[in-house]
Amino acid sequence: MKKFFGLLFVALLGGFGALVMNQYIFSPPSNEVIVSHTIPHRFERVPSAFVSNPGEVLSGLPDFTSVAELTVDAVVHIRAEFEPRRSTNQDFFQPDDFFDFFFGPRRRPSPQQQRPVVGSGSGVILTPDGYIITNNHVVADATLIEVTLNDNRLFEARKVGTDPTTDLALLKIEENGLPYMIFGDSDALRVGEWVLAIGNPFNLQSTVTAGIVSAKGRNINILTDTMAIESFIQTDAAVNRGNSGGALVNARGELVGINTAIASTTGSFAGYSFAIPSSIALKVMEDLKEFGMVQRGMLGVTISPLTSRIAEEKDLGVIRGAYVERVGESSAADLAGIRQGDVIVAIDGNPVRNPADLIEMVGRKRPGDEVMVTYYRNGRERQTTATLKNIYGEVAAVTRDTKEVVEKLGARFESLPERTLEELGINHGVQVTYVSRGVLSDAGIRRGFIITHLANQPVRSPDDIIKILDGRSGGVLVEGIYPDGRRAYYGIGLN
Repeated sequence: MKKFFGLLFVALLGGFGALVMNQYIFSPPSNEVIVSHTIPHRFERVPSAFVSNPGEVLSGLPDFTSVAELTVDAVVHIRAEFEPRRSTNQDFFQPDDFFDFFFGPRRRPSPQQQRPVVGSGSGVILTPDGYIITNNHVVADATLIEVTLNDNRLFEARKVGTDPTTDLALLKIEENGLPYMIFGDSDALRVGEWVLAIGNPFNLQSTVTAGIVSAKGRNINILTDTMAIESFIQTDAAVNRGNSGGALVNARGELVGINTAIASTTGSFAGYSFAIPSSIALKVMEDLKEFGMVQRGMLGVTISPLTSRIAEEKDLGVIRGAYVERVGESSAADLAGIRQGDVIVAIDGNPVRNPADLIEMVGRKRPGDEVMVTYYRNGRERQTTATLKNIYGEVAAVTRDTKEVVEKLGARFESLPERTLEELGINHGVQVTYVSRGVLSDAGIRRGFIITHLANQPVRSPDDIIKILDGRSGGVLVEGIYPDGRRAYYGIGLN
């Protein structure tokens, strides 16, 4: 019996020893993480996870707390009010005592139907004295713009200027000592680099999401303006409605983009978001502050993507770049010697991989700026210097008066080269290169018409048209000639 109890004691002691060794020697303690796998309802608080040693669990992962604290106060919430859309029925219900006397009062729209439309978005403070950048589509045509800071202070903002070609707008609030964002170099961004998106999705103030740069130079054809610049930074940072106009920042807390759009079949984030590069945003901000409108340098070429098939068929000697489909007469490219069929591969030494790259690089420049263009022709690399012009064919900056006159005319103009003047037997003239709705189209003037005189004054450059018509009202005689030699006279009316 004694022997039996002795063996039992030894067995129990050995089992206990084995348990202790297994617990503390062969199985080191683990950091257990308890999380909830329940999908929460919208905006419902999710229980916090319990982590015994968070430092070990998060080892090797990026920590964005400092970046978020540095930048979140410089992002604001924007509330914009818009006039409700009018309909022909609304016109019918306008007060009319004569109609009401004979036919009785009409039932007018309810106050609810006449309330302004309200939209919201985000913006980024760029200067301590209250300049704020956002998307044009957030504030375009707004009758009232309110800005709420991260500390809940509310200000009414005014529009300094807008630019539909880049979908950017500049606002101003009257305050000093504001937190502001520092511009970073969007050109230096690398695919795979960490970025943060900061904004106000679904009216949730000061929301920060993280992702990486998925691609650069994306053209997604969302801007309808004929002069649109699309060269977006693509990321997978979560962006939703209300993020428009917010900040995209790098791991150093620098502004590298303005969040603008998402690619989604549902209207909500699906893994693809797009931001306007800070290099474009900085230039637009400076132009709007100085001129009230963006100064666009124009190379004067129509371009298309270059494919390996086109490169092989035309023996171009290069498979990346912007293929020149057409060169405008007397444009910057024409005067620099660029011709149809050339392939532009670099601007100022910076490689051009596709048309979006070229549009972005030239779009950063102003009229009168010189750029070095590297291009291929007949398999050989060449270089030339081009002096950029404005949209009206001049090297001078565009003023508000110029824009107003041109918009009223509804046309664009180009100076004519000497060879064309000689062929037509004229000494001067400016060609109409584009016609939209305006007084010229109303008068019957068509694209290609060459204006030689306005109000009996000679026209030698597009700038002459502005000078002659600026401040003028009433009827104006337009004299000129079509490229086929047919002379024509038109009368236009200016208000």
